[in-house]
Amino acid sequence: PDAQQAIDAITPVLDAGLGDEGTQAAPAPATTIISEDAAPAPHRRSTDPNLLLGVSASSGLGVGKVFQLRRQEVQVQEYGGNPHEEQRLLDDALDQARLQLDALQAEVSAQADPAKAAIFAAHQELLGDPELMEIAESGIRNGKSAAFAWHHAFSTQADLLETLKNELIAGRAVDLRDVGLRVLNIMTGQVSNEQEIPAGSILIAEELTPSDTASLDPERVLGICTVGGGATSHVAILAQALGIPAVAGIEPRALDLDETTMAVLDGSKGQLRLNPDESEILRIKSFREKLALKQQSDLAAAHQPAITSDGHDVEVVANIGNIEDARRSVELGGEGVGLLRSEFLYLDRATAPTEDEQTEIYSSIAEALDNRPLIIRTLDVGGDKPLTYLPMPREENPFLGVRGIRVGLEKPELLRTQLRAILRASRQHKIRIMFPMVSTMDEIRSVKAMLAEEQARLGESGLLEVGIMVEVPSTAVMASQFAKEVDFFSIGSNDLTQYTLAMDRDHPRLASSADAMNPAVLKLIAETVKGAHKHGKWVGVCGGIASDPQAVAILVGIGVDELSVSVPSIPAIKAEVRARSLAECRELAKQALEQDDAAAVRALVPLDILNGA
Repeated sequence: PDAQQAIDAITPVLDAGLGDEGTQAAPAPATTIISEDAAPAPHRRSTDPNLLLGVSASSGLGVGKVFQLRRQEVQVQEYGGNPHEEQRLLDDALDQARLQLDALQAEVSAQADPAKAAIFAAHQELLGDPELMEIAESGIRNGKSAAFAWHHAFSTQADLLETLKNELIAGRAVDLRDVGLRVLNIMTGQVSNEQEIPAGSILIAEELTPSDTASLDPERVLGICTVGGGATSHVAILAQALGIPAVAGIEPRALDLDETTMAVLDGSKGQLRLNPDESEILRIKSFREKLALKQQSDLAAAHQPAITSDGHDVEVVANIGNIEDARRSVELGGEGVGLLRSEFLYLDRATAPTEDEQTEIYSSIAEALDNRPLIIRTLDVGGDKPLTYLPMPREENPFLGVRGIRVGLEKPELLRTQLRAILRASRQHKIRIMFPMVSTMDEIRSVKAMLAEEQARLGESGLLEVGIMVEVPSTAVMASQFAKEVDFFSIGSNDLTQYTLAMDRDHPRLASSADAMNPAVLKLIAETVKGAHKHGKWVGVCGGIASDPQAVAILVGIGVDELSVSVPSIPAIKAEVRARSLAECRELAKQALEQDDAAAVRALVPLDILNGA
């Protein structure tokens, strides 16, 4: 009853700093006072009632009827019986969930991209999270039912993840809830989603889990729209692997759409158009049929070289993360590997890989390529991609902190071990080395000195070709100076875009604007090519833009020598190179560099005219 009296007494004392000088509360900023008639900042939103905007999560076009996927809440009893029996119930459910995830991983691996199946291996790791288990077991010891204790545990942890500033990590709350619901369904015998999805559906949901997405039939589901999520979520990754167009972050009014509504989902633009007329529906269906035929044609010609109609040769190679990717790239006509992400060797383990272990794996990948060139990027981690055995202090902005080559310079033995392994593997194989996130001349000179020292220790000659990633504007604008120090450049367009436009590429609300086709980014690519070619050095692009069919002709026209693309994209990208002359590509590039924004650049190469589709 005396609460208000206590508050009135203590508030002035707290405001005064409890006797400590210099700790008085700062005045509230003026921006916290909002006028009722203040106009909101202008932002990109559709004024067309038949157009809903979101973020591109998986490219492609789908046309069909809206279907609302609504999740049913699983009901649980709060109190349980004997704690030992409740614990056994939880343990059995966890074991069964692991078996289900094994099966799901195998299914996704067979149906889509094996690398994407690793998402469910990560889900298995979540089942063994000690903090998660401690919360659940504590609840059981206190008389709660196994189902209630488990639900409280994963919900608490997921809620905590969602509060984190890092948008990418916060997005993993969906994965934790997915795993949690899987175990909960096993314990209760309930199924959280029993709706049967009709054929020809555009699926609308507040949120989808990776398990939901992996179970979708691409023959029945022609598109996915979610209010939550972003372009880098696991749901987006799985949709891409399954070939289902998807839009994330769609306007919430999508949840109110009637299920009789016809809609066109454009995954490339991040749009959902309602009530299309019959002519538009027929056009899109025709486009999809042509696209399917084009894919068959591209695959049949996958082993033909990527040469423009007037004889200009462009090397099309692959971005890979393991030996399976290397083998698959050869099957699809890849001419080598432009980017081996060596991080796969360092993740999900308690200690760093040894020199011998790395040497063996690099050699095995090179052998799988059958004498095709292999570019190994040295370890690219940092505050945004930490390793459990590499303690790093928390950084307010990890994208501007110690990452990429800066980690190698701060932890030289980690880098030196990798350099020795690459040097040993290169004795019998066509291997090049590439350093990530180089932004200053001092950095490249320092790592080259380290490489020379390790070459001397091994008695190697200096024949290994050295390249750098162009991921920051400083490297692009100084390409001519860097070209005196390196043998080649590879442009990481994803990072180059976020640093050029000052937009976090993992931010769900900014992802649609962080487009590498922005003329500012293209001009930096052109600057890199100009500086490199001046000194006889070649330039590749290994970022997402290289796998974008709309970008191929423009990049070739700018003068890019190599395109390093996602493995499934190899046949299509080679076909795009063959579809035009170098003169046409140069004219497109010239026009692109004069545009005002990415949308205008993309309009120069409409999707429906790509390679005659």
